[in-house]
This record gives sequence, structure tokens and C-alpha cells, in this order.
Amino acid sequence: MFTGLVEEVGHIHSLHRQRNAMQLTICCSRVLEDTKIGDSIAVNGVCLTVTQMGNDRFTVDVMPETMEKSNLGRLSSRSPVNLERAVAAGERFGGHFVQGHVDGTGVVRSCSPYENAVLFQVEVSASLSRWMIEKGSVTVNGISLTLMDVQTNGFTVSVIPHTLEQTQLKHTQPGDCVNIECDMIGKYVDRYMGVQSRELTLEKLSRFGFAAEKGDIR
Repeated sequence: MFTGLVEEVGHIHSLHRQRNAMQLTICCSRVLEDTKIGDSIAVNGVCLTVTQMGNDRFTVDVMPETMEKSNLGRLSSRSPVNLERAVAAGERFGGHFVQGHVDGTGVVRSCSPYENAVLFQVEVSASLSRWMIEKGSVTVNGISLTLMDVQTNGFTVSVIPHTLEQTQLKHTQPGDCVNIECDMIGKYVDRYMGVQSRELTLEKLSRFGFAAEKGDIR
């Protein structure tokens, strides 16, 4: 579990592609503190397991499912990446509940200065935007952000200078692909409501006091 509060921006030291999989080695410093092999680190919002460690780097394996759902396959040597260790029990919990299970990707359409902030407009599919609400939470490349505006084909977030400076977003340009993780609470509610609607019958409505004729059910 993560919070979406990026601890450090690292950079890709090396990539070894193996068909639809990949091994990444990432240079960093802060997230290596108290980290051991087998621990989880979110890389651009993707939860990955540390398989090797050095004084200033760690290595992770990226499986095909992760390559397909995220932007990790688009990385190259020296690419900056957002890093966050899994949250420890008893720590203050900022941001929101982030699993590190990316739902898909979006494309940055614009980055516009607005007073003391920068507005990022991101295009996503309707299959992702259905889990978003205004003032709700979304994770973009592992960063917990508040949704300012939501449309069928995208959303807008407002980023303060501190977040811009301390994360990989300062390197982001229109056209860039970003990882998106929607709020897991919304996904569970959507799943539950979908199951309930499929199980809705005349008999069940009648049991709960609804007097409906057969032709009234759509």
C-alpha cells in the first residue's frame, strides 16, 4: 500500500528487455534507506518488488501485464521516475489509498500555468473516467492528486509548485504517456453496483415492497 506522496525522483540506469518483459535498474538514494530485497517500491505508481540492491540503485522485474497496462515500457536510459516506498504501519497517512496497481494510461494534452499552479489536462478512456468524480482522488505516475474537473474522455488536475518541483511532473510535456490509478473505493462500488443490477429481478423488487409490472422493468 502507498500514499501517492512521492519520496524521490530517481532515474533509469539500465533496461534489459526480454520479449514482453523487462528488468529495470534504477538509481536513487532516499528510498534505499531501510529497504531490503523483497520489499515493494512504487515506480511511476507501479508497485514492483526489489530483486537486487546496490549502494545507489535497485533492480526490479517488470512482467508482461505491467508492460501492457503502464508506461514503463516507454522508458529509456536516464528517464526520470517517481519513487515511493510502501507505507509503514503507524506512519501519518497523507495522499490517499494507492495500491500501485495501475488501471491504464493517459496522455497529457496540455500543461497550463494558472496563478501559482499548473493545470494538467489528461486524456483517458471512458473505462477509466467512469471511476472518477470531481474533488475525488486520482494517481498520476504515482502522485496523489485531486480531480478538478472530470469529463468522459479526460480530467484536469491542478498541481502546486512544491509537487511540480519534487516529482517527475516537472519533466512532463504534452503528448507524454502517464500511468493512471483510479481510487479503489470507486472501483469497488462500481463493481458492487454492477453485480446488484444484474441480479435485479421482479421477485426481488416485490420482496422489497416494489409493485412492478413485468413491462416496467428495463
